[in-house]
Amino acid sequence: MEQKALDPLFIQQSFVLPGEYDTFQSINNGHINTTYRMHFTNADGKAEEYVVQKINTNVFRDPDALMQNIVGVTTHLQKKIAARGGDVLRETLNFLPAKDGKYYVRDDSGDCWRCYRHVGGVYTCNTIESETVFYNAGEAFGAFQNELADYPGETLAETIPNFHNTASRFADFERAVKEDAAGRAASVADEIAFVRAREADTHVLIDLLASGELPVRVTHNDTKLNNILFDEKTNKGICIIDLDTVMPGLALYDFGDSIRFGANTASEDEKDVSKVSLSLPLYEAYTRGYLKSAGTSLTAQEIEYLPFSAKLMTYECGMRFLTDYLNGDTYFKTAYPEHNLVRCHTQFALVRDMEQKMDDMRAVTARAAAEAK
Repeated sequence: MEQKALDPLFIQQSFVLPGEYDTFQSINNGHINTTYRMHFTNADGKAEEYVVQKINTNVFRDPDALMQNIVGVTTHLQKKIAARGGDVLRETLNFLPAKDGKYYVRDDSGDCWRCYRHVGGVYTCNTIESETVFYNAGEAFGAFQNELADYPGETLAETIPNFHNTASRFADFERAVKEDAAGRAASVADEIAFVRAREADTHVLIDLLASGELPVRVTHNDTKLNNILFDEKTNKGICIIDLDTVMPGLALYDFGDSIRFGANTASEDEKDVSKVSLSLPLYEAYTRGYLKSAGTSLTAQEIEYLPFSAKLMTYECGMRFLTDYLNGDTYFKTAYPEHNLVRCHTQFALVRDMEQKMDDMRAVTARAAAEAK
């Protein structure tokens, strides 16, 4: 079914792709968009590859705003990369305009398609196998933040409104408790109390943002490891991908979410919460890499709140899992009835461990910041 959805001739003509079309393959590593790699041979015999994606318009309902965000950010990155003598074709994504000048096309079925140049000589990681890998990840996301530090983040559209508005997420949670759509509230009284006991945390960053004490930044909002392309020769993270959720927000959101998933000693689905803890060595590795490349563009207050952001993003994620459990598992995909509750327990266990280690996290952050100067 998926392969029939791609019409190679339509794509080649719409984006004026040069050369002779050879073949395409489906890439099944994403959860939202449908992705293919198309292979061409140029007149000189050189192979050329392009990545083609069918945009999921059920999730991203405004493809014009979506692509304006992405092209605006990648064009800005291309200028920065060129100015420092980097490789523009490998260090950021290069989207191709269609014949009408837009960066996507609609087919006869109404489906939206976009196309960008394939980046060669790279690999992706799904698991953190060493502190070095996580350090390199921090360095890559830090560089992404640094090179976009002067981009007017407030000009970006919110592709998913209130995505990290923790006060709004708390209101969603309270609504779920009140409505109790799945009849589960009575069985999770302790978890509900856990969330309510930390309501004040939900206001900290958004209040600082509202008062102008924290600046609006370009945020990626999906800073997991496999959204970095690592160079095969140097093992350095050279290109950030999956830019659909690039929005205005706080740099702290991206940092905190990276720590949430990357410095946990257990998986998100771990049922034995005694295995869950924050790895301080991994926290330090990521923070050192991140501040090495982003530290000069961050304010002192942003650096101060890095440890808190890790706790807040973990708390927010656990709250979202609990909210979905109360609603009857309508948002996250689940493999069994208690899946969202297990995920919630894992996140809350990590929050508790972070609270106990917060002084250590602050000390690590201060050392990393001093090292980055």
